[in-house]
Amino acid sequence: MGARGRAGRHTRGSAILELMIAASRTSTESHGHQHRDVSGGWLRPSVFGAMDGLVTNVSLISGVAAGGAPHQVIVLTGLAGLAAGAFSMAAGEYISVTSQNELVHAEVSKERYELENHPEAERRELAQVFRGQGVDAELADRVARQVSEDTEQALRLHVREELGVDHHKLPSPVVAGVASLVTFAGGALIPLLPYLVNLSSRLALPVALVLAAIAAFVGGGWVARLTSRPFLRGAVRQLLLAGMAAGLTYLIGSAIGIAVR
Repeated sequence: MGARGRAGRHTRGSAILELMIAASRTSTESHGHQHRDVSGGWLRPSVFGAMDGLVTNVSLISGVAAGGAPHQVIVLTGLAGLAAGAFSMAAGEYISVTSQNELVHAEVSKERYELENHPEAERRELAQVFRGQGVDAELADRVARQVSEDTEQALRLHVREELGVDHHKLPSPVVAGVASLVTFAGGALIPLLPYLVNLSSRLALPVALVLAAIAAFVGGGWVARLTSRPFLRGAVRQLLLAGMAAGLTYLIGSAIGIAVR
């Protein structure tokens, strides 16, 4: 094979390699399109925390208010729900993300052991992956050999193909925990505001419900837009779910309040 032919094959192999590497990275493409972070490091716990805090506390306040509790008790209940829920969410997210990362690292260690002790079998496995993505057999084998010369890069590709993650870009448990704590507290504070500003008992609950409804509608719509879905569909869905939760606890509070009186 002439020098030009060898150079062409080498170029093709390098191009395939670069494409495989780029698939596991967040980068700006040549046409200027840039993807958002979808790794779940902060977005998922933030959205979940805010909506959970809102629905939890508006439901809690509705149930306690419907049961005839005095203003001070409702404030105490709302603050306790805010604090308990925020710290519980933060701890849960931190432990969940930490455990998930530890599981990934354990699997990465297994894959590293296989690469170090059975390199030829792992190379054939990687070549099979390339063939499954449309690369012809000879080129797939050449690219697999080239990739396997760099153990860390080979490990990264094996992990991405077999586990579906990039172990260099795992979500931070601290970020997830803090995001959950802050957003849960923010969501839980909204229906509590009328009681904190000392509105009359007759007005406080309706105002709390209206504020929670607005927040649920806007929050649900924002999440929908963030995921490229219709604003109205996400907004109405979140509003209905929050309304069902608050309505159910209101009925329970009313029934228990009547029975206790």
